[in-house]
Amino acid sequence: MNTEFQKIHISTSEKETEALGAALAQELAPGSIVLLCGDLGAGKTVFSRGFARGLGVTEPVSSPTYTIVQEYELPTGNRLYHMDLYRITDERAALGFGVDEFLSEPDAFSLVEWPERIAGLLPDTAIRVELKHRSEDEREIRILVP
Repeated sequence: MNTEFQKIHISTSEKETEALGAALAQELAPGSIVLLCGDLGAGKTVFSRGFARGLGVTEPVSSPTYTIVQEYELPTGNRLYHMDLYRITDERAALGFGVDEFLSEPDAFSLVEWPERIAGLLPDTAIRVELKHRSEDEREIRILVP
């Protein structure tokens, strides 16, 4: 992966956050798992929308808070799984909806919001994206590659 990603990025708009997500997506191979960490409103879903666009998704992308997993078919025939685990209480509940199957699919990309809910189920190879509020319009985004 391009080492340019492995630094702190300052985003001053949703457009910039989406662009960073799209650029990261284009660097990754199927089977990649990206963990999105940050408080409510930090920009996880905005980053996810950009990531999906970077993989060729043209349909609307929103947080799957109530559905838990949103699946997108990619132009390449691969899939993108966007998971929002905010409403999941623990790893056992996540296993109940098949999170392990989503995470282990070698031909899919997985985005996981609120990954701390399933920390024990995540591989060491997952990429961690930390999003933090700096101000009303600014976000600090750190991409950590194992």
